[in-house]
Amino acid sequence: MKKKSPVPVMILLAAPWVIGLVVFASIVYGSKNIDFETIRQSLTQFDVGNVNHQIIVHSRIPRAIGALLIGAFLGISGAIMQGMTRNFLASPAIIGVSDGSAFMITLCMILLPNASSMALMVFSFIGSAFGILLVFGIASMLPNGLSPVKMALIGTIIGTFLSSVSAALANYYQISQDISFWYNARLHQLNPTHIKIVIPFAIIGILGAVLLSKSITILSLGEEVAIGLGQNTTTIKILGMGVVVILTGASVALVGKVGFVGLVIPHIVRMLVGIDYKWIIPCAGVMGGVFLVLADILGRFLNHPFETPIGVVTSLIGVPFFLYLARKKGGAKHGQA
Repeated sequence: MKKKSPVPVMILLAAPWVIGLVVFASIVYGSKNIDFETIRQSLTQFDVGNVNHQIIVHSRIPRAIGALLIGAFLGISGAIMQGMTRNFLASPAIIGVSDGSAFMITLCMILLPNASSMALMVFSFIGSAFGILLVFGIASMLPNGLSPVKMALIGTIIGTFLSSVSAALANYYQISQDISFWYNARLHQLNPTHIKIVIPFAIIGILGAVLLSKSITILSLGEEVAIGLGQNTTTIKILGMGVVVILTGASVALVGKVGFVGLVIPHIVRMLVGIDYKWIIPCAGVMGGVFLVLADILGRFLNHPFETPIGVVTSLIGVPFFLYLARKKGGAKHGQA
């Protein structure tokens, strides 16, 4: 009998320490470096008149927490999408989910200019569902449209179309500056209030992903195998896509589009922990969060003293990874050689 790998347990045991370390680094380093004593004082003896305390409490801590949450959401979403569709190129950014969210947020800002944070969140969820349905609907009507590369192409085309329509509408209604935030994710502009609103959705989404993990493992072996084992594949796919809609919608509502996290992280996690989604999902959440915090820190120094948008940093890593996968695996399904 094959011995189980200790790697996933090690990742999860190390997670609190690694997360604590990267969050601390995110708070300390930036355009203005802040020492540990100032950080301690801002948490225990907050002084409204102290600029450093204001930066720590109202900017850097929410920013670090936001990056952790968004990275976790996208990592888990990408893992679920790749597992359910057996498509190694599936991810929220590539399959049109993020673009659908940003498009609906654009409509919300036009139709409801004084919309609350909750309204933006709801429109973002609707947009996620719209993006998924549009891409999968078109792909299912084309010959071999559900193959990895074809679906990625369809997702990219639909995403570009939605982005273009959003840009045209934003220009016409003169909200281009407002909408640029959603298409050029900037963590330093994250609204801390949105994090509080996102927490309940985060709990629902992550809990749903964990509960579905066993079913996704079976589905990742192939639809015929899953049906043979008595699984209701349609129900699992609907529930799984519902989780992706919640997590991706929350991510876009928080900070806008962030690409490639949902593509890169699940692949790295599978290489480390194997094919059991009981481990892949929590590990993808941890590694996605850590990855995005580190990418955010890197973005502060690439063009110092100016900040590089987080989407640019993730693209620098994600685009070569995407090309490598497309070249190496071609049209093969996830799980095939």
